[in-house]
Amino acid sequence: MRRHSAAVLVALGSALLMTCVPSVVQPLVAGNSQGKELFEKRCTGCHSLDNDKMGPRLRGVFGRAAAAVPSFPYSESLRKAGVTWDSSSLDKWLTDPDGFIPDSDMAFRVTNKEERATIIEYLKDVSAK
Repeated sequence: MRRHSAAVLVALGSALLMTCVPSVVQPLVAGNSQGKELFEKRCTGCHSLDNDKMGPRLRGVFGRAAAAVPSFPYSESLRKAGVTWDSSSLDKWLTDPDGFIPDSDMAFRVTNKEERATIIEYLKDVSAK
């Protein structure tokens, strides 16, 4: 009788766990997928993750000092900015690059707050890899 009760408890616990885990994991997976999609749509005209283009490569940007990719010719103002890229600085940068660091060479803006947040989380995620 006890074996049967233990098996039922394990089955119930597993079922409960399976109903809880997708609700926790799913948004993270969906967020990364949406972040990648937004990054590709909004950023890849000038940037890629692993190669310099019109803008510097962006893999590893989260936590990196501004103007730190040696192969990219940054503006003087960006080289002197003393900024480390984190959620706050990237949000300011993507909202208004010239307002955040005047005379920088980036004119593109992401005006939608939710899109900025999603792109920043994506950059944070790919920077950790």
